[in-house]
Amino acid sequence: MADVHAAAARGFARSADAYERARPDYPAEAIAWLAERVGLGPGHTVVDLAAGTGKLTRPLADTGAEVVAVEPVAEMRARIGPAAARVLDGTAEAMPLPDASADAVAVGQAFHWFDGPVALAEIHRVLRPGGALALVWNRRPLDAPVHAAIEAIIDRHRGATPQHASGRWRDAFDATTLFGPLDEREFAHNRPQDADALADRVGSTSFVAALDDGPRAEVLAAVRALAADGPVDVPYVCEVFVCDRRP
Repeated sequence: MADVHAAAARGFARSADAYERARPDYPAEAIAWLAERVGLGPGHTVVDLAAGTGKLTRPLADTGAEVVAVEPVAEMRARIGPAAARVLDGTAEAMPLPDASADAVAVGQAFHWFDGPVALAEIHRVLRPGGALALVWNRRPLDAPVHAAIEAIIDRHRGATPQHASGRWRDAFDATTLFGPLDEREFAHNRPQDADALADRVGSTSFVAALDDGPRAEVLAAVRALAADGPVDVPYVCEVFVCDRRP
């Protein structure tokens, strides 16, 4: 599994089932805007890059476009199911796809893991002229009480693990000449979760899933206690960024 960060390789391999159960879906409004902005539909091909368990693959397939899912972690890849026309082992920096073979590339919850400049060059190679790149994240608003409490539990285990919130992923876009500026939209949504679901959600976080069994159990017990009195509302902000391929 070359070129995959160690925390991602170990953590996501261990937590694929929890990831599929508890990670939030993307709101329909976000998918609709993405699909319109990049022109998805029948007769178009979109690559779901770093597809995980298929959380983004499935709504992309619902647009009628042909979806090719590329995912390096075997345990995640095995859970994508029949939504994709093809499910391939590959990374953002080395996609097993021909030049100019896709109308769009979409990345859910993952661009912050990539070597940004190398990934953008590879995405540019795979896109046809006139194609577009879409990035999607379900962001945890840390001013929400449940997320603030979770952050207090897990932050000491984070180390140097890449994260979307750092904003460092933007550096590659600021420097590139391969893509135009990022269009951005935000879509607020909410997911009630009981103690087990909340533990699954946090347990699917790469660096938590990668912990040794003892520390991981302590984290998950503390998280379950946050919903000890019943389900809690867990808010998210879905961020969608789209940029166009330059010739």
